[in-house]
Amino acid sequence: MYSIALCYMDIVTSVPVTCVTIRDYTEPPLNRFTRRKSVFAEAYDPEEDDDDGERVIHAKSDEQRQRLAETVKHIFLFRSLDPDQMSEVLDAMFERRVTEGEYVIKQGDDGDNFYVVDSGAYDVYVKIDGEPEPKKVMNYDNQGSFGELALMYNLPRAATVQATSTGVLWAMERQTFRRILLKSACKKRKLYMDLLEKVPMLKSLERYERMNLADALVPRMFEDNELIIKQGEPAESMFFLEDGNVRINMVNSNNENKEISRITNGGYFGELGLITNKPRAASAYAVGKTRLAVLDVDAFERLLGPCMDLMKRNIENYENELLKIFGTKANISDIRI
Repeated sequence: MYSIALCYMDIVTSVPVTCVTIRDYTEPPLNRFTRRKSVFAEAYDPEEDDDDGERVIHAKSDEQRQRLAETVKHIFLFRSLDPDQMSEVLDAMFERRVTEGEYVIKQGDDGDNFYVVDSGAYDVYVKIDGEPEPKKVMNYDNQGSFGELALMYNLPRAATVQATSTGVLWAMERQTFRRILLKSACKKRKLYMDLLEKVPMLKSLERYERMNLADALVPRMFEDNELIIKQGEPAESMFFLEDGNVRINMVNSNNENKEISRITNGGYFGELGLITNKPRAASAYAVGKTRLAVLDVDAFERLLGPCMDLMKRNIENYENELLKIFGTKANISDIRI
C-alpha cells in the first residue's frame, strides 16, 4: 500500500500546488493497452536518459487541436515548454472518450498514461487498509489533470478514478510523457541555471535557491520590434535575456522618446519596477527575434528575498545613469524599468 497523503508539487517550480489525501491517479486507455500487474522500478531520472525517441503524432482536427491547446495551457506541468515542445505535446496526446460509471484507472494498477480532462466529471477514490469501502477524496469537473506521479516515480496507481458522466480525456503515453515533459523540464533547469549563474546580482543566492528560481522561469519569444514592457503600465514581471537584444526607450517630461540602453544576452531587466511597486519607467522592445525567461511578481517576491537589498542599492546607480542621459533623475527609479 502506498501512501496516501501527498502534496502535489509543481515539477517546474518545486512549489506545493495543493495537498490532498492522495494525488496519483493515472489511467490507461481502453483498447490500447492490456492492464499489467504492479511492477516496481527506480524513479525516472531524465538526466540519465539519452534517448530522445521518435516523435509521436496522433492525428487531430483543427478544432480538437485548438481545444487541447486551451486545456493544457492552464496546467503547471506544461509551463516549462517552449512553442516547439508544446507542439510536440499536442501531437503526442490522443483522445479518449469515457462513459458514465467507467473506471478510468484503478488503484494498484501500473501507470501507463498521463491524462488531461477536456470535459466530464470524475470522482477519485482511495481504498485504505482496514476500511470496508474506498473513500472519495476529490473530484474533477471539466478541468484538471491526473496520473503523473505513477509515471514519474514508477509506483502503482494510488487511487481509482471513475467517470460520473460522459466525457473526453486527452492521454499521453508513459514514455512520451517522460521524454517531453520531464526531460524538457530538466534541460530547462540546466539552461536557466547557467544563465542565472552569470547574473552578478544572484551571486548571494545558494545553489538550491538558484535552482528554484530556474524552475520558476517561463520562456517567451518576441519578434523584432515587439513591445515587451510599456512605460506607465504596472510592473508584473522581471525578465532574463536568453537570446537576442532588448532596446529600452523612455519618454521624458518634454515628450521626447529616447533610447537609454540596450540589454544583451545574459542581461536582465524589470526588477526595480517590482521592488518599488511603481509603474514602468520606460518601455522595452525586442531587437530581432528575442527569447526571454520571465519571472512573475509572485515568484519574484518568494524567491529573490536574499537579493532584495542589493537590488535596492542599484536604484541609485540607475538614477545616475539617467542623469547623464536626461540631465535629471527626478521621479525616476528604474532605468531597467
